[in-house]
This record gives sequence, structure tokens and C-alpha cells, in this order.
Amino acid sequence: MRTDRTSQTSPTRRAVLGAGIAAAGSGLLAACSHAGSQDGGHPGAPAPAGSAPNGREAGRAHPTPAEPLRKHTLRATPSPVELGAGRTFRSWTYEGLLPGREVRVTAGDTVALTLANHLPEATTVHWHGIALRNDMDGVPGVTQRPVEPGETFDYRFTATHPGTYWFHPHMGVQIDRGLYAPLIVDDPKEPLGYDHEWIVLLDDWIDGVDGSTPDDVLYQLRKGKPPVGHGNRPEGPVGAGGGALADDGKGPGRAPSPSPYRRKGPKRLMAGATSKLLGGHAGHIAYPYYLINGRTADDPTQFTAKPGDRIRLRIINAGGESAFRVALGGHRMTITHSDGFPVQPYKTDALVIGMAERYDVLITAQSGVFPLVALAEGKGGRAMAVLRTGAGAVPKPSAHPAELDREVLVSARRLGPDESVAMPRRRYDRLLRVKLTGGMKEYDWGIDHEPYNPDTLHKVERGERVRLVVINATHMWHPVHLHGHTFSLAGVDSNGARKDTSIVLPHNKLVADFDAGNPGLWMLHCHNIYHSESGMMTTLAYQG
Repeated sequence: MRTDRTSQTSPTRRAVLGAGIAAAGSGLLAACSHAGSQDGGHPGAPAPAGSAPNGREAGRAHPTPAEPLRKHTLRATPSPVELGAGRTFRSWTYEGLLPGREVRVTAGDTVALTLANHLPEATTVHWHGIALRNDMDGVPGVTQRPVEPGETFDYRFTATHPGTYWFHPHMGVQIDRGLYAPLIVDDPKEPLGYDHEWIVLLDDWIDGVDGSTPDDVLYQLRKGKPPVGHGNRPEGPVGAGGGALADDGKGPGRAPSPSPYRRKGPKRLMAGATSKLLGGHAGHIAYPYYLINGRTADDPTQFTAKPGDRIRLRIINAGGESAFRVALGGHRMTITHSDGFPVQPYKTDALVIGMAERYDVLITAQSGVFPLVALAEGKGGRAMAVLRTGAGAVPKPSAHPAELDREVLVSARRLGPDESVAMPRRRYDRLLRVKLTGGMKEYDWGIDHEPYNPDTLHKVERGERVRLVVINATHMWHPVHLHGHTFSLAGVDSNGARKDTSIVLPHNKLVADFDAGNPGLWMLHCHNIYHSESGMMTTLAYQG
């Protein structure tokens, strides 16, 4: 058994990038220290190809760690994917696998991973939830140059905190293809006791079905207007927001590969997707399939155990636009972790998980065959996997465990942090407010009534306790993600669960505290990839 805004920009980020200063460098961050504010790191070595323009500066700020303990090579490549029942589509994957093969390390290990880009477009890898050094964060034009077709990039960082994480591109809407995989950081002093572990990746699938691509879906949603996020690649050498990159000692900025943004697939938009749990409108995209571990409900993946076994489920929502309501028939679950960080044990029948969130739960296996069902919340579709501890038929794809309609956890606000990870009680030094704006009709999502602008920087200072207030002024829910940090869902004394991604319901707000201890340029954005690529993201900035 395992024991086991005033955000002024003088000078602009584009101008600074044009001068050869990148996200991790002191020049840019010193420049942004002149920006106004409202109211009030982890090691790894820079890489040669595709690196941020001033990786040399970042190397001085963060000493190179010891030799890597875990080495990986990751090929991003076009490949066929078989989703079950003989359905095969062309997509993009890591190593031809869906989901990609897990990367597994122990807390304190240094990960050394070489990304080899065999795709027809540039790409990056973002290590979701990991508080790593800024130039390893995988945001094109912000923390690194895009990795062009035929190039490689060496990611190197120390995984300091145990937990359930994952990785995916941060380039356009590539995340809504097959480019995702789990990153599991084991605790060398794991306090939980369990017999088995089951990694459960949820996904909404559209790529390759009748000619659909995520880029085409974004075109339909935007009614032909170009994207304004990290997938917007104009002609010529580019940095953040299309600014020209000067020679940084590694050669001038390279011309990007052509943008795939065009209309060619069938209509994929939907109306009437509503959910009381999500406060109203649930989504815009009519996905043909929903998956658990790359399989459809009519040909599900199966996990085998014995009655009485204690099983840890690591549940990850890798979807592009869908929240899932998850339950295991015949079982209650005990939530032990949220977004990688331990919480006080909380029992529930079901949970709602937004895009990019993770929940770890424990169950004690009963005797029989049980459906693990993930309803696409408000959309009518479902994914299913099977827990088998004895003989019996596979549940039908329409299986609907009673647990789905019993006690459902929607918000991690109900969860308290484990004492070992509770943030120290302290008053905040800075209050930073941002407002989520825009709407479904024009698909003009933004922050503070503006689409993403790479020159807009929200400044904090290193060492500050920052209270982040995200006000959702829209009629739709948004899963909000902060790069490079975890935050505490704040109460009076900052004692909420630790998270990096949190659902914000319509006309509600997220109040979260974090400590500014990892300098750099860090994205704050909605993890509905179609919202972020339409403009719902901004940048937090501070220097080391």
C-alpha cells in the first residue's frame, strides 16, 4: 500500500521587448515599476532555441540548479487519435498519445524536458499550476519566443511543491486539440494512505470531426474578427503583441509561421446551454464528443481494483470550454486536494470542475461495476469511464448515477486549507482590482472593458501580500487562472483553500490573496480558451 488600473505603461512592454528586454529581465520589470497601481521563483536554466530574448539576465537572477533528476523528450506532432468505437480523427498530440504520457517527478526534482516541435505551426508548453521561474512559463512573446516548426526548446525547472498539475500549449487555441498531459509531483512524505491511483483527464473534443478545427470555431464565435490573444501572429518578426524583436545575442526575431485562422468547418455554435450551478449560460460550443482519458462513453476506459481498495483519483479538466459535473456511481468521494494543494477533507457526492482546475479525491471501492460520469455541465453531453471490482456488464453510455443530483461541490470556497499550506495570517499590502467584461453576442471578452493589450501591466512589488479582486461583470461564468503563483481564496484572515484557477460566477467576484514572491511577467486570464483568445487576459508584473 502506498502511504502514499490604473495600469499606466511608460515605457510600453512592446517598446521594451523591441529593445531586446524580455519578461524575466530586470530592464523590463524596472520599466514597469513606473506603472501605476490601483488602490493602494523557482530555479531552472534558460534554453537556447526559442528562448526569451534575455535569458542571460534571468540566469543571473536565478542561479542554475543542480543537474536534472528527471529528463524527458516531448514531440509535438500531427497524428491520428482514436476516441473509441472506431472513431479516428487527425489532431495534434504529444508523442502520438491522447492524453499525453504523464511526466512524474518527486518534489524537489529538477525537470529537464526538451520540446521538439514537429507541428506545422509554432507552439510552447505551459506548466499549469507550477510556480517556476518566469522564462520557463511558456507564454509566447511574453516569457519566451514561440518554438517554430522544426525547432526545439529546453524547459528546465524545479518542481518544488507536490500535487496534481498538467501541461499544455499557450499558443492560440491549440489547447483544444490533443496537446495535453498530466504532470504529477509526488510527495516524498505522502501523508495519504491508498492502494491505487487513477488519473482522470476530462476533455471536450472537436478537432478533426467533419473538418472542424479549434481555429475555425474561434472564427465562428468571433464572426470573422481576428483573435487578440497569444495566437494572433501578424506578418514579420514578432515579440509580445507583434512588436519587433531586436537582436538579443541569439539572432534576430524570426518570422512566424502563417496563422491558421480561417473558416472551413461546419457550424459548431450552440444556444440554450444553461446551468443553475454555473449561474446561467454554460457555454457556446456544441462539442461532438466528451472524453475521459481520450475515450468516449460508448467505449470507455476501465480501471480495475478490488472491493475495499482505497483509490486516489486525480481529476483534471483539460477541456477548452466545458465545465464538468463529476460523480462515481455508488460512492461518495472525499476531496483531499484542490489544484495540487491539500485541503481539509470534505465529503461530497459530486463536484463541478472548471477548465484547468484539478481535484484529488479518495474513494473506497465497493463491489461491482460503476460508472464514473462527467456531465458537460449545461450542455447535455457526457463522458464516462468505468471502475470495475467484479463481474458485470459495462454501464450504458447514458448512465446517470444518482450522486450527480445529490450534494454537489461547485466552489472551492467551501474548502479549508490543510494546516500545512494555509497562508500566514497577514493584512494585504496592495489591493488590485480587475473587472471581467464583454458579452456573448459580440464575443468581445476583455478586462476592464478592453481586449488584451500586451502593453498593459498591473504592477505589484516583490514581498507584498496582494489582494486580488476579480469582478465578473458579465452574464457568464469564467474560470480565472493566475500564472506563477497559488492564491488563497480570501476571507477576513486569508484562510481559504489554495488555488491557481477558480470559477467566478456571473455578477460575482473572486477575492484571493497571494504573496508576490516569484518575480516576472505573469498572465491572469480566463481559462475558457476562446474567451482568453478573444481578449480576456492581462499581465501582472514585478521585478526581482
